[in-house]
Amino acid sequence: MGKKGLGVILGLIAIIVIIAVSIIGKYNTMVTMSEEVDAKFSDIDTQLQRRSDLIPNLVNSVKGYMAHEQSIIDSVTTARTKLVNASSVAEKAEADSELTKALNNLLVVVENYPDIKASSNYTQLMDELSGTENRIATARRDYNGAVKDYNAFIKKFPQSIIAGIFNFDAKDYFEASESANEVPQVSFD
Repeated sequence: MGKKGLGVILGLIAIIVIIAVSIIGKYNTMVTMSEEVDAKFSDIDTQLQRRSDLIPNLVNSVKGYMAHEQSIIDSVTTARTKLVNASSVAEKAEADSELTKALNNLLVVVENYPDIKASSNYTQLMDELSGTENRIATARRDYNGAVKDYNAFIKKFPQSIIAGIFNFDAKDYFEASESANEVPQVSFD
């Protein structure tokens, strides 16, 4: 084999090494971005769990005052149970939306009970719940930002080819359901 043949072989090896290094780099970036999305979802999950843990205390603090509003208390409890049992991003988003709607209904009713609003236990729980709601909103925004970056990265060429080979699928956004936009309807019959 002459110098020309050796040069061609070395050139091909160099091209293969460059392509391999590029693929490895893009693969590692996808792994890192996927882990970031998972970590951001874990942040949402932590805040949803915190809110879920506050709900029984909130329900118990208003239960005695609102004995004839049992259906609203039951809707909060049912929505909380759905959230605790949800596993996928879509299920958690839907359950979170239902719980938010149920809590909004509860808060509308509480407005008619000055004794509840005067209770220091209720006030403290509402402050904690409000802080948790803010942390949930921040965690959702961070998660959706990480999902946007990840999804955009794996859809671009040539990453889309590498993503397809290594089964990097698009991640779901944490979106509120259509019912989240509805105004709570509460009647006092």
